Amino acid sequence: MDINTLTIDGARALVESREVSARALAEAHYAEIESRDETIGSYLTLTKERALAQAERIDCLAEKGDPLPPLAGVPVGIKDVLMTRGERTTAGSRFLEKFVAPYDATSVEKLEAAGAVCLGKLNCDEFAMGSSNENSAFYPVRNPRDTTRVPGGSSGGSAAAVAAGFAVATLGSDTGGSIRQPAAFCGVVGLLPTYGRVSRYGLIAFASSLDHVGPVTRTVKDAATLLEVIAGRDPMDSTSADVPVEKYSAACGRDVKGLRIGIPKEYFGEGLDPEIRQAVEQCIDGLRNAGCEIVSVSLPHTEYAIPVYYIVATAEASANLARFDGVRYTTRSPKAKTLADMYRLSRDEGFGAEVKRRILLGTYALSAGYYDAYYRKAQQVRTLLTRDFQNVFTTVDAVVTPVSPTVAFKLGEKANDPVSMYLSDIYTVTANLAGVPGISLPCGNNHEGLPIGIQILGKHFDESTVIQLAHAMEQQL
Repeated sequence: MDINTLTIDGARALVESREVSARALAEAHYAEIESRDETIGSYLTLTKERALAQAERIDCLAEKGDPLPPLAGVPVGIKDVLMTRGERTTAGSRFLEKFVAPYDATSVEKLEAAGAVCLGKLNCDEFAMGSSNENSAFYPVRNPRDTTRVPGGSSGGSAAAVAAGFAVATLGSDTGGSIRQPAAFCGVVGLLPTYGRVSRYGLIAFASSLDHVGPVTRTVKDAATLLEVIAGRDPMDSTSADVPVEKYSAACGRDVKGLRIGIPKEYFGEGLDPEIRQAVEQCIDGLRNAGCEIVSVSLPHTEYAIPVYYIVATAEASANLARFDGVRYTTRSPKAKTLADMYRLSRDEGFGAEVKRRILLGTYALSAGYYDAYYRKAQQVRTLLTRDFQNVFTTVDAVVTPVSPTVAFKLGEKANDPVSMYLSDIYTVTANLAGVPGISLPCGNNHEGLPIGIQILGKHFDESTVIQLAHAMEQQL
């Protein structure tokens, strides 16, 4: 059994046949984590008692010959911005270093109801704010493909854990590319569902109109299977959509002949690494050879995506993070002598530099005299970006683009240049602003052997077509 190549179907089959028990599968993953994760840094907390209790339940079902749920015995990891009842949930921040969640996020609850074994909580940029996973308050995550490089962010722990063999699949969150970019950097698959497709209940909010919960896996089919489990209307989340959940895994293997694929010229301009361009164009040629019609399209407001995103996201972060004040569930400064001191010192000591930067940016954008010039204007341009996608999807079935302008960069390379760091999300933030679904999957390696990712974006609630195309591309590669 090579746990570095196990898929969901493979892990479940081992448990169902009783060739390997769910407990043994979990213990094998823990052995890998304890042996090698000190170098990678993908986990912040291991939840062994919870995991082994779930594994025992699955093994009892298998011994009785009872039907097993779809994720029976499958070892998974959870990004540490999702609540897990009775377990430490830190969001990668000193502010929540000792916080124990009182309830489960809906997506976690659904995973465990489907038989998944949750191994632990995964490292991430603090409050999911970052593109490199260097902003974790505890320690950075390193890329398993090259430990001198970043795994991407903010779901760097989620992508690294799958790539390193520390979990069969993981959950991440994506506010501006935080599932897709790490997946591309680590050579795995990352799926962004349509906004509202997966409940955000129990997700520690960064930017509520942009946050998505989604899977990171080894294969496209695994991502489809996980989405089937976690998708659906949730009365606990007013933004979750009452739209039927399809059998997404059935889209894998479906013929792509006749599908119209849009190639937006704005995503292939200046700043794109030539090796990434070449790899993406080869995949596009593969789709053409499979019978897809390739169409040049334009998303004309793309050039405004980064400034719009960093106004909307920081404004919402400023409002959401106001609750972290040292009063309730967060760390309180021991130096405080007055109420004003408690607020000021607790926030100063609890938040890291990047979180402070974004709170300040957002507070400024929302302040009197600047609201109309910045926040209102950004929301107006966001509407234009959304209309760009709506217009394009009247003529094509999906859009194919690069995921990032570069491959994984060196640790510390962009740490002191936030603008350069923000620009690494230039091809991913548009999907969050428009609320459309997307997927990142590996499409080759550069001359240094570093993974290159390709992105497929689809119509609202049309994850099936995105998965259909991604699976066809995966099979060609």
